[in-house]
Amino acid sequence: MEKVSELESISKTVLPNGMQIVSEKIESVKSVTVGIWAKTGSRNESEKQAGITHFLEHMLFKGTNNRSSYDIALSMESVGGYLNAFTSTEYTCYYSRCLDTKLPVALDVLTDMIKNSTFPEEEMEKEKKVVIEEMKMYRDSPEDTLFEEFSKQSFDRHPIGRPVIGFEDTVSAFTRQDLFDYMEERYKPSNLLVSVAGNIDHEEVVNLVSNVMDVKNSGEPAPMNQPLTEYTPFKKTITKPIEQTHMITGRRGLYYDHPDKYLLLLANTILGGGMSSRLHQNIREKYGYCYSIGTFNQSYTDSGLFGVYIGTDKEYVDHVRELITREFEKIREEKIPEQELEEAKAQLKGKLLLSQESTSNRMTRLAKSEIYFGRFVTLDELVSNINSVTTDDLLKFSESFFDPTLFSETVLLPEVK
Repeated sequence: MEKVSELESISKTVLPNGMQIVSEKIESVKSVTVGIWAKTGSRNESEKQAGITHFLEHMLFKGTNNRSSYDIALSMESVGGYLNAFTSTEYTCYYSRCLDTKLPVALDVLTDMIKNSTFPEEEMEKEKKVVIEEMKMYRDSPEDTLFEEFSKQSFDRHPIGRPVIGFEDTVSAFTRQDLFDYMEERYKPSNLLVSVAGNIDHEEVVNLVSNVMDVKNSGEPAPMNQPLTEYTPFKKTITKPIEQTHMITGRRGLYYDHPDKYLLLLANTILGGGMSSRLHQNIREKYGYCYSIGTFNQSYTDSGLFGVYIGTDKEYVDHVRELITREFEKIREEKIPEQELEEAKAQLKGKLLLSQESTSNRMTRLAKSEIYFGRFVTLDELVSNINSVTTDDLLKFSESFFDPTLFSETVLLPEVK
C-alpha cells in the first residue's frame, strides 16, 4: 500500500471574508476535532481590558439568540461529544470533539456561540464570581504564583507579563458592551481560523463554514504595536504561608520561528526533559533535594521564556542553585556526548509522533502552524531539523544562551511563622 504524504492530506481555503479553513483528513478514525481559533489573546488587551479575552471565552458558553447555556452543553454531550475552550497569551480556541457524522452540529454550535452570544447580565455577574474564584485557586498554588511573578518580572511593563486571567478589579468592571466591543474589534472573520482534523472532507467543511458564517469582508483588526520592553536580569523573593520553597531560574527565550529553536528544544530535553534528564538525575536522584524539577520552554510571536523550576526545602536552595549553575556551565563548556544527543533527538521525535495519535493534537498542530508560520510544517520537516543538529551546533548555541549573566531568579519562600 502506497504511503500518502502528510501534505496530501492537508487542505487550506481562505473565504472571501478572510477567514481561513485548514483541515487534515484522517481516514483511520471515526471522530473529528474542530476548533475555531481567534488570533487574539491576553497580549492584545489594554490595561483596563486585562482578562477580557479569557472572560469572553467563559461568556460564549452562556447563551445565544438560539440556545441557552444548557442547550449549548447538551448539544454535543447528547451525541457523545464535548465542547471546551482555552485562552492563551496570543490566541483563543473554541473546540469540539465528536463522531465524524456530528461535524455539522459541532460547527453550528461553535459558530452560533461566536456570532450570536447575548452575554446576559445575570450570567455575567455569576461568571465574574467564577473567574475570581479561579484567580484564588491559582493564588493558592505555589507553582502558579511563582510562574506568574517570574513572567511579570521577565516582561516588565508589557502585556505578555500579565496573567491571562486578568485581575479582580478589571474583571469586576467588565460590562456587556465591553464584550461586544472587544468581539467586534478582535473577532473579525479575517482574524478567525477554523481547524479540523479527522474523518472529514475538506470541501464539506468549507461548505458548512460558508453556510453558517457571514461571507462579507468586515476588514482587519486594528494593528497593535507592541514593541518588547528591554529585558533586565533580576532577582525577586516573595513569601506565602506554605511548607516548601519554590524557585525558577530562567531568562527570556526564543520566538516561535527563531532559527535556533531546535537547538533550544534539544538543550531543554537534555537538561530537564523527563526523569533521565541531567537536572532530574543530578538534583533529585543523586542528592534527593527535591520531588519536582524540570525545565520549561514557552515561545511567542516575538519572544519566549525558558527556565528551570524546582520545589525544594529552603535549607537546600543554595545547594540546588549551585547544582543548576554547574549544569549550565557544563553544557556551555563541554560537547554533549553523541549518544546523549541521539537519545534526546529520539525522545523529541517520539513525543511528536505519539502526539499524532490524537485528533485534538493534530487539529491544534494544524492551527498553530498556520498562525505562527503561515503554512503547514510537516513532521518530515520537524524530524529533519531535529536530526540536523550536531554536537558542535549545540555547544556553540549553549555558550551564548546559557550565559549566567542573562539569567534571572524568582524564589517563593515559606512565611516565617
